[in-house]
Amino acid sequence: MREGGGRRPGRDGPGGGPGNGRGKGRPEDSGRGEGKGRPDPTAKPGSGARPARPGAAGRAEPPARSGRPARPGRPEATKPLPRRVLGNGQGPRRVPPGGRGGGPGGPPGPGPDRPRPPRPPVPLRLGNPARRINIGLMGMAVVMSLFAGRLVQLQGLDSKVFEAKAATLRVREETLPARRGPITDVNGHELAVTVEAREISADPTVITPARRDAVAASLATALGVPKADIAAKLALPRTHYALLARDVSLGAAKNVLDLKINGVAAAPQYQRFYPGGNLAGGLVGFVGDDGTGLTGFEQTYDKLLGGKDGKQTVETGGGGVDGQRIPMTRSVRQEPVAGQGVRLTIDRDIQWAAQKAIAERVKASGARSGSVIVMDVRTGQVLAMGNAPEVDLADWKDVPAADWGNRAVTEVFEPGSTNKVITAAAALEAGAVRPETVFEVRDKYQCADRLLNDAHPHPPEHLTFTGIIAESSNVGTMMAADRIGDQPLYDMLKGFGFGAKTGGGFYGEEAGLLPRRESWSGSQRCTIAFGQGVSVTALQMASVYQTIANGGVRITPQIVAGTVDQHHRLIPAKPGKRTRVIGTTTAKDISRMLEAAVGAEGSTGSLAAIKGYRVAGKTGTAMRYDENCRGYCGYTATFVGFTPADAPRLVVLAVVQAPKNGHFGGEIAAPVFKDVMTFALKSRKIPPTGTTAPSVRLSTDG
Repeated sequence: MREGGGRRPGRDGPGGGPGNGRGKGRPEDSGRGEGKGRPDPTAKPGSGARPARPGAAGRAEPPARSGRPARPGRPEATKPLPRRVLGNGQGPRRVPPGGRGGGPGGPPGPGPDRPRPPRPPVPLRLGNPARRINIGLMGMAVVMSLFAGRLVQLQGLDSKVFEAKAATLRVREETLPARRGPITDVNGHELAVTVEAREISADPTVITPARRDAVAASLATALGVPKADIAAKLALPRTHYALLARDVSLGAAKNVLDLKINGVAAAPQYQRFYPGGNLAGGLVGFVGDDGTGLTGFEQTYDKLLGGKDGKQTVETGGGGVDGQRIPMTRSVRQEPVAGQGVRLTIDRDIQWAAQKAIAERVKASGARSGSVIVMDVRTGQVLAMGNAPEVDLADWKDVPAADWGNRAVTEVFEPGSTNKVITAAAALEAGAVRPETVFEVRDKYQCADRLLNDAHPHPPEHLTFTGIIAESSNVGTMMAADRIGDQPLYDMLKGFGFGAKTGGGFYGEEAGLLPRRESWSGSQRCTIAFGQGVSVTALQMASVYQTIANGGVRITPQIVAGTVDQHHRLIPAKPGKRTRVIGTTTAKDISRMLEAAVGAEGSTGSLAAIKGYRVAGKTGTAMRYDENCRGYCGYTATFVGFTPADAPRLVVLAVVQAPKNGHFGGEIAAPVFKDVMTFALKSRKIPPTGTTAPSVRLSTDG
């Protein structure tokens, strides 16, 4: 064991200072030397006496630290000590050679062979238990306050909101459809009626994917629809309602419910049924899938026919489309109000005969379309209004949209020679001509800057005005128009209803075209006089002849006879407005002219003659304007007349558009007039008058 006890060697300086290298020494030995000093036997180990500083009398100078140069005034060190980096975080220190012992003569300090004493362990400070308990209680108080606040919000502040949301999950509002009123003919025969049906729906969320194929197959067989359509609807994602079929008959609905498929339900509804199929299809119209009218009188009187739907609110359980009603819960019910019925002036039997005749003529002539109208002369009521082709109301979705409408009021055309009666009325009313007035008629006529031709070439003829109308001479008509001028002719056209709707309330009715008189060119008076340059509907032209047959009094065409309330009581419609257009004498004169056109003297309307009856009528053949060719393409063939001529009861008009097998009105349209008028006379039980037509003079030649 070294001297100096627990001190490491090499720490004592010269003179045997303490183990930190600081000890007493002689002044000449102050500082640290390279050699090893001999220890002072008289010095006590660990003595802290420091040697006196040089130059300071009586004061001992502490020795310089190891590895540091001597301070000024100290003896210089013989050699600088090397630096050693210590691991105690104090930075580099100078250590004497040979270790950390003192200088020469000092006691040895701790060295590499003597371990450093261990550091005392850091004491573990334990938390305060009271603080931990207080923090835990505070956290619990915060959580409980959140729960309490949320509870107050749910049951206090927002209770009404959540109550309403909960009610929507179990309260179901159902619409109670109103029964749509019927549309009938004048005798009460149903043209459109509502029958009870079912709507089949499903909840796709209830039907698992594994069952879809089998369920789709069963439903397709029961409903008579493709299986793929049902399967696609059952596969709809995230929905509780899929409509499978509408307007299902009660028998078919029963077959569906007998399958007992969970998630499939049947709801009551009403189905619109048309017993006559295409009978008066364009006139009656049809309804859509939602039960609202889309065309015809179904649309015009939709609000009256539809009534008012009711409502029912019930609480159900189970969800889905087949949720069961919860007994003893609230129920609010508003009863539906059934729609009223509409009674038309149409006679079902005459309507059938008219449609049959025009359809056969359109097919036989290869025509594009046709229309036929039957009117009561004394009332203005329309007894039949048919078209060809006619929309089949039972399968209207398969019919082209162009055939949905009622052509008798929507399609306009140039009237041709049927318009000559208006020119005749204007000339007779003005006193410019009389029925026996004679005209020298050539086959050409210079009108303003145009040279216009007659219907066919012929030598000069001396025709009476009655002969001009009966023979349908264009040149003779223009000559009569020249005698009255533009304004009287224009006023007469307006008086007969040209350029305006008839006022009968027909769906989709057009007003036709009557150019303003101020815009007429020099030759336009002549062309309008024989029916070119103006356009009308079939109903407008039928109204013209009803006015002549009724002694010159025009009655607004009437198609609605009245409405029927919920108690099946008929509320008659107001009669059509009566307007005098021409005098009685003029009307009778024109009637005799028209009778001559059909009788033995005439050459244009002989195919319209009916055995035993006096028939008055007029043919019409006009070039047809077609939008597809953007010009005149084809012809419009027309015949219109009334019977009996001396006591008119019925007016019939037939018009055929763009016939291919012939084009004259006398050969294409006159036979339709004859067939329809003959049936109507028998149906209405109108007997012949038994009189004979008076003889009239058509020409002075020969």
